[in-house]
Amino acid sequence: MTQPLDRRSLLRLGAIGGAAALAPGAMRPEPAPTAPSPSGVPPFELEEASIADLQKRMESKQDSSRSLCEKYMARIEALDTQGPSLRAVLEVNPDALEIAAKLDAERAAGKVRGPLHGIPVLIKDNIGTGDRMETTAGSLALLGARPAADAHVVKRLRDAGAVILGKTNLSEWANFRSTHSSSGWSGRGGQCRNPYGLDRNASGSSSGSGAAAAASMCAAAIGSETDGSIVSPSNNCGLVGFKPTVGLVSRTGIVPISHTQDTAGPMARSVADAAILLTALAGFDAADAATRALSGKAPVDYTKSLDPKGLAGARIGVPRKKLFGQSPASDAVVEAAIEVMKREGAVIVDPADIATAGETDDSEFEVLLYEFKADLNAYLASLPKNRYRTIQDLIDFNDQNRDREMPYFGQEIFEKAQAKGPLTDKAYIDAVAKDARLSRAEGIDKTMDANRLDCLVAATSGPATLIDLVNGDYGPGGSSSLPAIAGYPDVTVPAGSWFGLPVGISFFGRANSEPTLFRIAYAFEQATKARKKPTFAATADLAKR
Repeated sequence: MTQPLDRRSLLRLGAIGGAAALAPGAMRPEPAPTAPSPSGVPPFELEEASIADLQKRMESKQDSSRSLCEKYMARIEALDTQGPSLRAVLEVNPDALEIAAKLDAERAAGKVRGPLHGIPVLIKDNIGTGDRMETTAGSLALLGARPAADAHVVKRLRDAGAVILGKTNLSEWANFRSTHSSSGWSGRGGQCRNPYGLDRNASGSSSGSGAAAAASMCAAAIGSETDGSIVSPSNNCGLVGFKPTVGLVSRTGIVPISHTQDTAGPMARSVADAAILLTALAGFDAADAATRALSGKAPVDYTKSLDPKGLAGARIGVPRKKLFGQSPASDAVVEAAIEVMKREGAVIVDPADIATAGETDDSEFEVLLYEFKADLNAYLASLPKNRYRTIQDLIDFNDQNRDREMPYFGQEIFEKAQAKGPLTDKAYIDAVAKDARLSRAEGIDKTMDANRLDCLVAATSGPATLIDLVNGDYGPGGSSSLPAIAGYPDVTVPAGSWFGLPVGISFFGRANSEPTLFRIAYAFEQATKARKKPTFAATADLAKR
C-alpha cells in the first residue's frame, strides 16, 4: 500500500459464507417447532428483547438465566449454522449453562448483582477469556493459544453477573492485515453476513458482534474499535454502538492494534442497553496506564443520563467539511434527523466545521503501524504455549497456509508494520504529536469551544455495500476517524434506512463527555424510534426507499 491509510480499506464490508462453527462439545438445543416467517427465519420469543425485558422475565420466573441462554443458543443454531447462515458466532461457551445456573441460584438466594445479572452477552473474538473458549482474533495461527486469564472487561462483565455466551466473528486481526480486505472475513470464521441483506456486509471489524446483536442472538454484544470498528458495524446492522473515551475501559487482555486508539465498547439494540453495558465495562485497571485517571473514582452509572427531553437546549454542531457529501443516502437521513433535533428543542450550529478534518490520514496510519508491531508482539509474547511470538512469525504462518488464510487478500499491512522500527523513532513520535494536535486542540476541541457545543453530529457511514471478495471493501469512509484519533467518545444511533438498509447518525464530542452523549443520543432515539428489526432478506429492497 503506497497511499495513506484510507478508512474505506479498513472499516467497510464483507462476503458470503456458510455456517459458523460452534465450539467442540458446545450444546446445540433444538429450536422450538414454530411456523417459519416469510424470510424463512422462525419466530423468536426473545426477538428485540431489552435487558430490562429479560430481567422482568427472570423476576417473574417466566425464564431463568439458564433458559435464556438455551433460547439464545437455539437462535444461534437457527441463524448461524443453518437458515441465513450469518457466520456471526465463532463458538458458544461450553460453560455458559453451568454459569447461568449458578447465577440463578444466587437470584433464588436473594442476591442480584445488578441489571446484567444472568444476562447472556456475546463478545468479540479478540477479547481474551481464561476459560475453555478460544481467543484468536479470527486467525488460525492462534487456535489453541489461550490467554492465562480473562481480559479486564470480561472480569467486569462476569462480576456484574453477565453470562459470556460465546465469541463473535470479526475482520481478522481487527481488519489490520490487508489493504484489500473484505470486512467481516476471518480465516477461522469465514465471511460474516448482514441480517438486513444477506449479500451486504455487516462491516468491521466488530462484524459478528453487530450481526449477532441485530439478529437477537444475544441480549447485547461487546466490540472493540481502533477507528470505526464499533460504530461502523453498528451503523450497518441498525444498532447503538458506543466507542468510549480511550482510558475509560481497560484494554488488558484484548488483542491490540494501537494503545493510542484502542478501546472496547457496547453494541446494543437500544441506548439504554448500551448505557447498562458501559456502566459495567468502565473502570480503573492497574495493568492499563490509560485508565490511571479513574483510580479512586466512584463508578459512573450512565443510565442516569438517559433523558427523553435531553435534546432541549443542547447545542449541536454540524461539521460539514469532509464529513458530508460522502453518501447521498446518509446525507438525506442526517438532514431529516437534524430537523427532528430542532423540533425537540436543540440549538443547531450549522456549519460547525472542523478545520483539520481529513488532515491526519497519513499520520494515523503511521502511528497504527508502529504501535501494532510493538503492541501485538508484546501480546503474543505474553501467551502461554504459543509458538507464534512476533508479527514476522504470523507473516510466515500466513505464507505457509495461504490457501486457508489468504485465499482472497494478502497481508500488506502486516508487512508494512514489520518494517517499522521501535517507538523511539522520530517518525513515530512526530506522527503521534501531529495526531493529538490536529484531532484535539486544533480539531474537535477548537470547534466545540468556538461554538459552545455539547457535541457534533454527522452520518456514521453510508448504507451497507455489497460483499466483494474480489476487490475488497469500498464505500464512504464515514465520520469515525477524528474522534478515534483523538481518543474521544463517539456514539451511533439508528436514524433511518435506505432501501431497507440501516443508516446511523453519530454524536461525538470531548473526552469523557459520555454522560452528555448518552443524554442526547437517548433523546434522539426516543424521538425517532428509527430502529427496525432485520428482515434477513436476500438483498436490499430496491422497490422501497
